[in-house]
Parts: sequence; C-alpha cells; structure tokens
Amino acid sequence: MHVFFIDMGTVYFTLTIYIQDYNAVTKLMRTLISFFCVYQADNLSEALKKLKITSTDSTADSLEGCLDCLLQALAQNNMETSEKIQKSGVLQVFASLLTPQSSCTAKVANIIAEVARNEFMRNPCVDAGLIPPLVQLLNCKDQEVLLQTGRALGNICYDSHEGRNAVDHAGGAHIVVDHLRSLCSKTDPASEKLLTVFCGMLMNYSNENDTLQSQLINMGVIPTLVKLLGIHCQNAALTEMCLVAFGNLAELESSKEQFAYTNIAEELVKLFKKQIEHDKKEMIFEVLAPLAENDVIKLQLVEAGLVECLLEIVQKTVDSDKEDDIAELKTASDLMVLLLLGDESMQKLFEGGKGSVFQRVLSWIPSNSHQLQLAGALAIANFARNDGNCIHMVDNGIVQKLMDLLDRHVEDGNVTVQHAALSALRNLAIPVVNKAKMLSAGVAEAVLKFLRSEMPPVQFKLLGTLRMLIDAQAEAAEQLGKNVKLVERLVEWCEAKDHAGVMGESNRLLSALIRHSKSKDVIRTIVQSGGIKHLVTMATSEHVIMQNEALVALALIAALELVTAEKDLENAQLVQILHRLLSDDRSAPEIKYNSMVLICALIGSEPLQKEVQSMAFLEVISKLRSHENKTVAQQASLTEQRLAVES
Repeated sequence: MHVFFIDMGTVYFTLTIYIQDYNAVTKLMRTLISFFCVYQADNLSEALKKLKITSTDSTADSLEGCLDCLLQALAQNNMETSEKIQKSGVLQVFASLLTPQSSCTAKVANIIAEVARNEFMRNPCVDAGLIPPLVQLLNCKDQEVLLQTGRALGNICYDSHEGRNAVDHAGGAHIVVDHLRSLCSKTDPASEKLLTVFCGMLMNYSNENDTLQSQLINMGVIPTLVKLLGIHCQNAALTEMCLVAFGNLAELESSKEQFAYTNIAEELVKLFKKQIEHDKKEMIFEVLAPLAENDVIKLQLVEAGLVECLLEIVQKTVDSDKEDDIAELKTASDLMVLLLLGDESMQKLFEGGKGSVFQRVLSWIPSNSHQLQLAGALAIANFARNDGNCIHMVDNGIVQKLMDLLDRHVEDGNVTVQHAALSALRNLAIPVVNKAKMLSAGVAEAVLKFLRSEMPPVQFKLLGTLRMLIDAQAEAAEQLGKNVKLVERLVEWCEAKDHAGVMGESNRLLSALIRHSKSKDVIRTIVQSGGIKHLVTMATSEHVIMQNEALVALALIAALELVTAEKDLENAQLVQILHRLLSDDRSAPEIKYNSMVLICALIGSEPLQKEVQSMAFLEVISKLRSHENKTVAQQASLTEQRLAVES
C-alpha cells in the first residue's frame, strides 16, 4: 500500500493506492503529476481571468481565492508565473486593489513583492502605476500590510533606476525613515522583522546612488541606524541589514561627518568582539574601512578598543595558510595602518615611543610575512610624521630594522615592501638632527641598491629619500653627486614623461646635489651626463619651488663652472627662458630675483652675453626697478647697472 498527500493549490486530498509493483506506482504518479500540472496551469489562467474581469465588483472571498492561487503558483515557479501575470495585464488591476480598506491588500502587496524578485518585472511594476498606491500604504497601521509593502518597494528598487525614481517621486523614503524612528526601540519579533524589511528597502533604494544616499543622510537616517544597531545587536538579520546600509552610506564624505556625532565606533567594536565567523567580521571590516578615513572617527575607534582587536587577529592568523585567515590578516593590518593616518590617533598609539601598540608594530618588520612587513613599514612611516617621533625612532634603532628589511628585498623583492620601507626612511630623514645619523648608518648605500629598479613607485621614494638625506649635508651631496651611475640614472629618469612624480623628483635631486654640495666636481659630472638641459627645463615648471631650485642650481653652475656648462646652457636656450620669466607678470618675486642673479652670472660667457644683449633685457629689467617687492627692485637696479657696463 502507498499513501500520497496531493497538493493542488486550493484542493488537498490523500490518495491511497494498492499496487505492489513499484514501477507501476512510479508510472501512475508521473501521470497524476502531469495531470495536476495541467490543472494548476488551468487554475492560474482562470484566476488571472477572474481577477482582470471581476476585480471591481467581486466579493473579498472570491478575490482572496484568486490571490491565493497566484501566490501558490509563484511559490512553485516564480519566473514562469510572473511572465504569465505580466502578459495577462493583471498588474494594472493590482493598483486598484492596493487600498487600506481592503482585506486583500497584504496579499496583493505580497504578490507584487514576489514578482519583483525578477529583474524583468520591475519596470512593468513601475509602468503599471503600482508605486504611488504602495507608498500610500506605508501610512497604514496594519503591520502585515507594512511588511509586504516594504518588501514590494524594496524589490522594485533593487538595481532599478526607474523603480528608485518612482519611489523618490512618491516620497516613499521619507515615510520609511519615519517608521524606522518610531519603531526603533521596539524589540518584539514582529517589529524587528518590519525594521529589517524597511532597512533592506532603503538599502535597495540608495545602493550605489550618491544622490539618493545624500537624500537619506539629509533626512537624518544615520543616527537612527546607529541606534538600531545598538538596541537590536542580538538580532542577526537586522544587524546584518544595518551593516549593509552603513556600507552603502559610509563612502560619502557628508555621511562620515554625521557618523562622527554618533557612537558608531563603540557599537561596531562591541559587535566586532562578539563575532567568530569570518564572513561577519568581513562585513564589519567593510564598514570600518571607509569610516576610518575620517580623523575624528579614527580616534573614536582607537578609544573604543579596535586596535586591540586588530592586534589579536594578527596574532591568531599570522602563521595560518588558510585563505580566510590570510584575508583577515591583510584586512586587520591594513586597517591598523589606516588608523595611524590620523594625527591624534597616531600620537595616542605612539605614547612617546613606549606604547605597547607601537612595540607590537615594530615586531612586524622582521616578520616572514610580506603583509606584516608591509604593514609594519607603513606604520613606521605614519608614526614618522613629526620631528619628535622621528628623532625618538632613529635614536632607538629603527633605521637598522628598515635597512635589514630592504636588504631582504633587493633581488626580486616585494615592490610594495620596498616602497613602504623607503617611505619610512624618507620621513625619518626629515628632521635635521637625523640626517647625519642616518648617513653614517649607511642609509644612502642601502637606498642606492635599488637604482636598478624599473618600478616607478620605488624610484619615486628612492629619489625622495636621497633628497631628504643630503639636505644641508655638503659632504654627502658631493659624494652622491660624483657617483656617475646615480647621476646618469637621474638624467634618464628626468625624461620619464609617463611618470611625472619620478621625473619631478629626479630633477629636484639633480638640483639638490649642486645646491648642497656647491662642488665643481659634481657640476662637471652632471654636465658630462647631460643633466644641464633638464635643469633649464625645470626652471619653467608650474611649481614655484621647483623653478626656484633650478634657478639657484643654474646660478651656482654659472658661478663655478660656466665654461664647462656654456655650450649646454646655450643649447637649452636658457637666456630666452630667463627673458620670458622676467617679462611674465605672473612670475613670483623670488623667480624674478633669481633670474636676474643668473643673468649677471651668465654675462661672464661671451656667447651667452651676446644672447643677453640681443634680447633687450635692459628694457624688461628697468621696469622691475619699480616692483612692489623691494628685494626685486634692488636687484633690478644692480642688474641694470651690470648690463649697462657690459654693453
């Protein structure tokens, strides 16, 4: 004997079959299922016809029967049933059924929510005029109607520009935000379910749409969502929906300002501490990262204890080869570095160089993990953002740790680690008292090992580090300036037009070698390597500081080795460039002053003097005698006298 329970949508019965042969039973059941499918299809078609014809005057009971049939069919095959609903023209009928007075309203909204799960049904729902009546239903008191209405609007908005526009035009978001405020403190299951749906609706409404996200922020949704997270932290579904909503909103700068006035840091850290599953932690990380870009929130997160959580994750995952653990290690250490970008949060964690966090970060540098090496070096670079910290770290041996790290990455090393370690060394070299110490420790030699690098980020930091090291260090500048391999590489990089940063830093270092060494040998090395033309070009830079550095270096060349550089200066059309700089009213006073100093030096060369005389410099310079800047005016008088004597 075989007993079967048969479900035909609105008809249920038990069928008892006395057949011993299993194959015969199977065959019979296939026949029955085929029959019932035909029955179901006929039933759905009948319900659709009935809805379309009699929706205005049929009884509530008969309507409910039709709606139940549609819901049953959607549960069994949503896509196919949705297509039939669209083709039947019933969507337009639903608009008239969405009234607060009708007992069928919740079911109609449920059907709309179900069909709108299909992408191809969202625009038809909008075109059928369903959004205005659905938004009106948000004003009713019935929780089931509100729940299904929230689902329907949320599904229609999902990845649908038309759906979002229609809800925006009807004012739906404002009503939902008001509901969130009024329901926020209610912890009964029905209210929490409704809150979850409304959060989801706002998420779908604003996802990846800056305009609508700004609208929600202006409505004050952020404090409400933060309050929700605190009150309902035990409700996994609602908590998850809040986190996704935060992730949507946190990218906007205006949202960070609002978040900073809430206790979001405390709530997120509290929630983070409870998590065991990787996916849940990752979801919180995705909110923390954009929020931590704000300096106020950085400090709040530090004070809430996030750093301790991050250090614990690093300790647990550093030796693991599991994919999730590796991802967690990267996220935690990256976030740690981000927190150190804030001046207050960084100084709080530094604690005069004695803080436990600072000491833990130091231990990352000799680690075998490239991720921790990278994070450790970047953290040091971030700690090295004021002279006091830099001096303390250099005095306590951090330079040797960084050089050891670089040494491990010279041959086929990790580019990101090289870049980070060089960044740290560059920052540490900024205080005057550190330069000589770092030079005697061999930092310049360690950095020069990377001259062969073809990676622009490494080249850029290498150049910056050397430039910082030789600032006001004549002996070091001369030693490096006579290094032919270095100077030739600089000249090569001065032409790196695809990498403006590298090109700019190469020019600045070339100039710095001359300015700080004041050495004839250095000048000769640069002339022989073809560097003069790049210094002349640098004098036309859009950055005043670079123009000035170039002019000072060129003045030193003209004063110390004019004969050696004469031909190159002529070929680079320096005189014409100086005439242009002096004639241009936009040129800064220091540029005009140094241009005139250079002119006076250049007339010691016969061919360059002829160029100066041919370009009527006297006329330009005589005008500068009345310049508002007294130094410029005085130099103009001196230059005019000098040119008059030489003419």
